[in-house]
Amino acid sequence: MTKRLHIAILGAGFGGLAAAYDLAKAGHSVTIYEADGHVGGLAAGFKEPGWAWSVEKFYHHWFASDRHILGLIDELGLGGKVVFKRPYTVLLHKNRWHPFDSIPAALMFPGLGWGLDKLRFGLVGLYLRLTNNWRPLETTTVDAWMRKWAGDRVYERMWEPLMVGKFGPYARQVNMAWMWARLHARTTRLGTYQGGFQAFADEFAVILRGMGVDIQLGLAANEVTKLPGGRIAVTTGESQTMAAYHKVLVTTSPGLLARLMPGLPGDYLKGLLALKSMGAVVLTLALDRQVSAEGYYWYNIPKDAGFPFLAMVEHTNFLPPEHFGGDHILYCGDYLESTHEYFTLSEEELLERFIPGIRRINPAFDRSWIRKAWLHRTKYAQPVPLAEHSRNIPDIRTPEEGVYFASMSQVYPWDRGTNFAVEIGRRAARMMLEDSREQAAGSSG
Repeated sequence: MTKRLHIAILGAGFGGLAAAYDLAKAGHSVTIYEADGHVGGLAAGFKEPGWAWSVEKFYHHWFASDRHILGLIDELGLGGKVVFKRPYTVLLHKNRWHPFDSIPAALMFPGLGWGLDKLRFGLVGLYLRLTNNWRPLETTTVDAWMRKWAGDRVYERMWEPLMVGKFGPYARQVNMAWMWARLHARTTRLGTYQGGFQAFADEFAVILRGMGVDIQLGLAANEVTKLPGGRIAVTTGESQTMAAYHKVLVTTSPGLLARLMPGLPGDYLKGLLALKSMGAVVLTLALDRQVSAEGYYWYNIPKDAGFPFLAMVEHTNFLPPEHFGGDHILYCGDYLESTHEYFTLSEEELLERFIPGIRRINPAFDRSWIRKAWLHRTKYAQPVPLAEHSRNIPDIRTPEEGVYFASMSQVYPWDRGTNFAVEIGRRAARMMLEDSREQAAGSSG
């Protein structure tokens, strides 16, 4: 029988929470360290007095095909709290907004005309939806593959501006498997949790604590080191408190793992530091009225259209303002390199930059509509998968025995998000359990 292990998990995002659930269910002692004062990671939210629901700091939703997160929620007995709706995403063409969130809607998009371009677009979309063989796609870029099969005009009108907006200087280097994953399984119906993602994270934390999991909030890990005898030390907080564990799972960014364990073997450490990613800047506004007269949810904005942000998301065209004390919730966000000036501008300075963009969508928009604003930024939001990226993914089992790594940089070819955070967190937990059983069998033999 496998002995009871003491396991540390660094990070209380959805991946860390999911791993903790499986490890605790298997009978092990689990401690989670989280630098923030709340669980949820990049899916965490905030709440104003008078709001019944929380609002995510970085806009989130689920797709009906997100079986990992939805399956976990069902497993926890919380499936009745998942809400699915059908909001609308639009794309700009000649100063008008057109639905663009499904193949039928895209086929009606006037920017493609009605000839061969539309046919090629439809066939490409159909192929990417039907094929499961993504491996050959990672050997080429989105730019090269789309130009070859969809044509220059289709790519330049439909996809290139969005690629530039999302990946900036890496737009022409992102491999086609990433685009396949974006288009292959996504649905027009979008889901959330009653009370918001933070409500689910908080309820999950209550369940975990009931299982004996120790969740240490507001306590950052500073260092992970191997001790003589095989145990692993986690040093935390300003007091540099050290605790020893049989195994450690790190669910942070690759860069943070590299800082926590600078003594990792060279090739693995070099691989962590070589991974590229984009940051995110999101300004959230509480307004006294609706911005989109048509009730659109998500405005996809081509980078070459001259807007100061990549996306405008009117959250209360997805969920009613009654959940938020009557406030209308609006996000304005962008994916940017960590050196971009948006990472240094104040909330007020960004608001001044963004207001003209909102006015382009609704000319009547006035600053007096704004009740309150919140600014959230992270320098690790969107991994950048280059050609043959599968060769660059760090192993979940690090070269340091007993230390494991599960991050959104490893869910490739799938895109980052809570669904695949849960998948990789649970996959890491399975590996930890398998390894412990093998070690126990080896020692008994």
